Amino acid sequence: MKINCGPLTGFTQARYVIHLSTGKRLVLFRLPAIDPASPKPNEAQGWSYFAMEAECPHAGGPMQDSTVDIEDSAYVASCPWHAYDFNVETGESSLGLKACTFPIDVTGESVLLEFPVDDGHPVSLAKVEPVSEKVKLKHGRPSDKSAKPKREEPGMANYLDDTATFCEWAVHILNTGNPEHKIELTTHFYSIFTERESSSSPMELGRGTVTPPDYPPREQMEIIRAGEMPRSSKGGSQKGRIMILHALANIELWAIDLAIDICVRFATFHTDKSSQELPRTFFHDWLKVANDEAKHFSLLRTRLEELGSYYGALPVHHTLWTSALDTKDDLRARISIIALVHEARGLDVNPVTIQKFRNANDRESVDTLEIIHNDEITHVTTGHRWLTWICDQEGIDPVQVFRTNVIKHFKGVLKGPFNEEARLQAGMDKRYYGDIPRPPIRAA
Repeated sequence: MKINCGPLTGFTQARYVIHLSTGKRLVLFRLPAIDPASPKPNEAQGWSYFAMEAECPHAGGPMQDSTVDIEDSAYVASCPWHAYDFNVETGESSLGLKACTFPIDVTGESVLLEFPVDDGHPVSLAKVEPVSEKVKLKHGRPSDKSAKPKREEPGMANYLDDTATFCEWAVHILNTGNPEHKIELTTHFYSIFTERESSSSPMELGRGTVTPPDYPPREQMEIIRAGEMPRSSKGGSQKGRIMILHALANIELWAIDLAIDICVRFATFHTDKSSQELPRTFFHDWLKVANDEAKHFSLLRTRLEELGSYYGALPVHHTLWTSALDTKDDLRARISIIALVHEARGLDVNPVTIQKFRNANDRESVDTLEIIHNDEITHVTTGHRWLTWICDQEGIDPVQVFRTNVIKHFKGVLKGPFNEEARLQAGMDKRYYGDIPRPPIRAA
């Protein structure tokens, strides 16, 4: 049967989640037509539409967050959890699996989904939900790339020119203290880097040519020790919810720097034994994480302002960056502590935090926090993927490497309860975090 998903004019973003009355979820892709001269039934006005199941058939990863590339004149979506690839039209994968895909017809004024019906039971559309992709910037970045703001213009972010290398961009963003400028530059950097990756002139990496700062600056923020932070309430009151959102915004802002820093600080890294340098996909993956973190900060900052507050109204701490300094000389340790301890801990506590806001009937904040939680599963996946890659090159066990680094660098004990389902989705089974002994007490 054909299900009307809505008028063609209503689809303006790259992807949507389609919710059916049966509870089934699909992802709808809206992608530029590869060959506009030969239109197909699923194409209109230069755009192609594809629908596939929203959960990866390998381990249930969110295909709405997949990376989409063109291979052999066809679009291929790669799951953000374990990089399984699927042709968005046929569902075929190079890894032997097959995803369910569903024909789309846009020859009229509506987007029609062809969906099979079992035993004549009717299926209807419940809702169509756009996937959040845009950062909420206070000042839009220039649409004309040749018309960049001049450096001397007050209140504007400083853009580098087209000759800047990846590492020059990274250090520039790390040295940017204004949070609005940081998220604007990060999203612009991700946009131009990914655009050039598919062109004949990819951005030069510039490995080892610049040095990241020991401590990224912060503008007009009261920074105190974590133990001195005021205790937040349970989240029932508006004041309590503002305190929680402010603390989360601080984490997301530092997370931008952490994802950028890992690229430039370890740009010249080579694996032991095999002496492999980091491939370009390493830089793309962590820049994608930074772009997500910029989106998260913008959503939280916007929500704070909607609640009558603003980012900077409360003091913040820099515990996350302390962990970065502790692991600045070892990429394996940096991934272990930042991505697989701190980010993974977020997977444990996010559902509890979301429930607090749900209990307070704060639907807008719940929507924001759910976007963040889903993205952070992919961030832990990124950490797991690259720690595993390094260890595979070096012929060592990533589980043991992780556990050794936790004992050496993490100041504390990994405590439950753990979100075992989300951790497993990201590649971390109980071998990683179960029963890690306390680190030895250091002599005074």
